[in-house]
Amino acid sequence: MAFEVVTLTQAAVGRVAEIVENADKGAEGIRIGVKNGGCAGMEYTIDLVTEPNPKDDKVETDGGAVFIDPAATLFLLGTQMDYEVTKLRSGFVFNNPNQTSACGCGESVTLVPAAPPAGFQDA
Repeated sequence: MAFEVVTLTQAAVGRVAEIVENADKGAEGIRIGVKNGGCAGMEYTIDLVTEPNPKDDKVETDGGAVFIDPAATLFLLGTQMDYEVTKLRSGFVFNNPNQTSACGCGESVTLVPAAPPAGFQDA
């Protein structure tokens, strides 16, 4: 079994399926990434994918694929993507071991690239 950069909860899988079903024809899934911004330094990005980038990592789900921007891979390694609905908001939530802090409003985060495990040697 191949290693997946990001895992998804059932709630996130269901929301990806809804997004793909309600999108224009040709949508294959969503792409997640990170960009500089916000008061904590970085923000997660989510975009609809109609033309996959062959360099993206890809996580297949029952409702559509989740593509990971290659520039974000080290920042997202080991992340669990969830989808939450509360009284005040609904949206994807990233449970990311590479996140060191977040701003007060929760819109931006501080991320560090994942480090190789102790004893790891490049072949």
